[in-house]
Amino acid sequence: MIIGETEQQRKERERQEDLQRLRGFRPIDDDFMRCLFKDNIPLVELVLRIIIGKQDLIITDCHTQKDMKRLAGARSICLDAYGTDSENRKYDCEIQRADKGADPHRARYHSSVLDIENLDAGQEFKELPDTYTIFITEEDFYGKGDPVYVIERMNLTTGTEFGDGEHILYVNGEYRGESDLGRLMHDFSCTNADDMNFELMAERTRYLKENPKGVQEMCKVMEDMRNETIDRVVLQTIKNLMETMKWSAEQAMAAMKISEADKLKYIAKL
Repeated sequence: MIIGETEQQRKERERQEDLQRLRGFRPIDDDFMRCLFKDNIPLVELVLRIIIGKQDLIITDCHTQKDMKRLAGARSICLDAYGTDSENRKYDCEIQRADKGADPHRARYHSSVLDIENLDAGQEFKELPDTYTIFITEEDFYGKGDPVYVIERMNLTTGTEFGDGEHILYVNGEYRGESDLGRLMHDFSCTNADDMNFELMAERTRYLKENPKGVQEMCKVMEDMRNETIDRVVLQTIKNLMETMKWSAEQAMAAMKISEADKLKYIAKL
């Protein structure tokens, strides 16, 4: 907060800052992509058809910000976009702006969590559905200029595919070409809907950037993100005080002058 700023002034300043950020958002920005895909199966279907190369692919269900954690104590993940097609194949589509976020070990973990999520007790292992873990990276992760890098398990002795149904794809966000994928990656880097090739992408972008309801939706998302960031900082400070000062959570929060209402929130999160 700026010194001397009233609460109303702070909210108005933050709203103007959010509107400025919104104008610069692109589909390659993961927070904007989640809103693009939310409740928009036709757009998800279009993107997956182009990336997977299956024009008859039919998406029957899709969720954004899907939390997955089936094993006690295991690290949870939140999927950018999680979909199912008419043949029960599962798709995890992730936007990765930095190379660190696209580490192959992360792709492996995402793929394994999809397996855990989709096999219940009593089911045969052969009932596992095919899974597709897709990383759309802003830069060419492998630096070879290819549009898509397809990772499959291989039997190195026989030289044949392992055939376990696991598929990992890295999509090169830098790729430009005359193909649908090149045109799609162009659209992923556009801030202006009028510059986009695919009308489904442009239509949703216009709604979120120009329609009052869409703008309000995006501003709420950015406000939630800001609050989540504040909560993460506060939680980390509490933990640091508990560790360095050997305080209880109550003592740490008292020193930080956290309100009684917020104490309950942070205790639950701790």
